[in-house]
Amino acid sequence: MLAGWLAALIAALATLPSLVHDLGAPSLEVPGSPSAAAARLLSKGFPDLGDEQMIIVFESSAWRAAEVGYLRAAQTALAALAAQPGVGAIHALPSTPGQGAGSLYVLAGLHGNEHARQQRLPTQRAVLQQMLARASGGRMSAYLVGATPVFSEVRDIDLRDLPSAELVALPIAGVVLAMGLGTLGAAWMPLAASGLVVAVTAGALRLMSAATGWSLDTLTLTVACTVALGLGLDYALLTLMRYRQARGEGADPIAATASVAATAGRTVCWCAGAVAVTAASLLVVRAPLVRAMAAPAMVAALVAALAAVTLVPALLAEADRLIERGRLPWPRGAGQSRRWERWSRHLMRSPGRYALATGVLLALATAPLAGIAFTINFDRPSLAATEAGRGLAQMEREGVASMSGVLLPHRPGAPPVETQALAAALRADARVAVAVAADNGRDLTTLTVLTRVAADSAELRALHKRIRDELVPHLLPGQRVLIAGPAEMLADLEAECLSRLWQVAGLAVACSLMFLIGAFRSVVLPVKAVVMNVLAVSAAFGLLAWAQPGGVVNAVLPVLVFTLVFGLSMDYEVFMVHRMAEHYRRCGDNAEAVRAGLIGSARTITLAATVVIVTFASLFIAERAETRQLAFAVVVAVLLDATVIRLVLVPAVMRLLGRFNWWLPGCG
Repeated sequence: MLAGWLAALIAALATLPSLVHDLGAPSLEVPGSPSAAAARLLSKGFPDLGDEQMIIVFESSAWRAAEVGYLRAAQTALAALAAQPGVGAIHALPSTPGQGAGSLYVLAGLHGNEHARQQRLPTQRAVLQQMLARASGGRMSAYLVGATPVFSEVRDIDLRDLPSAELVALPIAGVVLAMGLGTLGAAWMPLAASGLVVAVTAGALRLMSAATGWSLDTLTLTVACTVALGLGLDYALLTLMRYRQARGEGADPIAATASVAATAGRTVCWCAGAVAVTAASLLVVRAPLVRAMAAPAMVAALVAALAAVTLVPALLAEADRLIERGRLPWPRGAGQSRRWERWSRHLMRSPGRYALATGVLLALATAPLAGIAFTINFDRPSLAATEAGRGLAQMEREGVASMSGVLLPHRPGAPPVETQALAAALRADARVAVAVAADNGRDLTTLTVLTRVAADSAELRALHKRIRDELVPHLLPGQRVLIAGPAEMLADLEAECLSRLWQVAGLAVACSLMFLIGAFRSVVLPVKAVVMNVLAVSAAFGLLAWAQPGGVVNAVLPVLVFTLVFGLSMDYEVFMVHRMAEHYRRCGDNAEAVRAGLIGSARTITLAATVVIVTFASLFIAERAETRQLAFAVVVAVLLDATVIRLVLVPAVMRLLGRFNWWLPGCG
């Protein structure tokens, strides 16, 4: 068994160089959305503009843009760029009021799918900048700005953040484990198992990517590795604690290992199944950015469960004598059990009072949800030091903050659409810097619109709404209109994530209910579990809204956090209720089963939750705001779930429900 895991680790490590090389940036596209249809129409109507358009920002403090040397250097650099694979037509954009004397903006088309564009970009950028530096004698700079350049910078930021986060999480988790388990010998095993789970999960994802052509992006890898680390620690910890319990009761290593397989092994499999079922609900979202999270979470849960039921028992059997080595000088085991026993007896005497108090606390935490606002933006602080970020900042300073394409298709062979009135109306809008018309001579007329407002701003969305709902219907009655550009891509991604949230939540709840009914042989307990999980997620988002300026939260987070927290909460529910069910089947006394289950699982849950909190809290060092928001939401949700909900509200409610906890139609 150990040899098999060692071989898997070696194979996984061998894939890591190619994994890092082939990683893509997070995708903005939403297949089937209006922005995707507009991009296809523009690519078909103007093939030279490619599948995406980026802006090349030239800047010089030594030369003016009209000088011969400036123009010659720019032309030389652009000619070198045009010769690169994947580069289409290149057109200079008209100057705008407020544009700097040393600034020039050029439009370039990019061919290929998202992954191909991202892979080619570093070479294209290097060629442009090297030729420009040579031709201008270092007097000019050039930046590439657009969806691919910006999100390629995001990719590089994520690649820096992920190893740093893991390096922070592992040693702190080791300290937490040593303190919670009481010996250094016991702490190393979950750490070793979780490290192996992370590596094997990453290797499995690389093989899936190679076999299916699926493009793995950095955000997906970050979430996958963090989930793998958290679940690997959790499941290994549960297995280890059950093993130590069996050894403490007098079982020899072989018998203890068998006991672990019969108890913790079954619990771990149910837990991993709960995570996989919840993660599968992400498949209803059309956006690849979200949809791609499902497989990594499912793979991480599977690998973590396999490690807990095969690798960890094998390690325990081989290293039994090491577990109690390096004992730390504070009480554990019996002393901690006595504290949990006192708490359980106190809670069982006043369950109604504690249920009411925790309910009020969670309601207060949820209250800020009323003021939450969702959006997707470029996260300028994290991009400020990057080339794309500097180019974007220059564009916004000079009033060329974004570019949109207004597409007006017409019958093949018909005259171009008359756009003079529409262009004049747009130029009269304070948000518009330039509006230039063009026709492909066949079936498509376009207006290229340079705006003073940013692509991720509410002002540009309002302008697009005015074009669609007011200007075109009034000035061009009956004319079909589509709008292409990054602003529409962001708007469609936001709309897709938010509109699908209820489908994801409904599917996760329904699947979890069916799954837990089979696990617990009860109807009441699964319903209670789902309600508690929803409370944890709602309270976490309420506190996230309270912590963010203006209550603004990234629109992708609700579906991701809901599935992550729902799956982790199911783990703790299974940890606790399986213990309670074991006692109830033996004694038939609900109050005693609840009390014994709380005593038997409280230490495991608190220690496992602390490890997960440490794992996700390590993402607080990330440069990207959405990564930090994700970490905050998961940390708060797990903290509330493992303390207020799991150790107070759940046992209090189960005490109040009595024998109804175990009711299943047709089973008495």
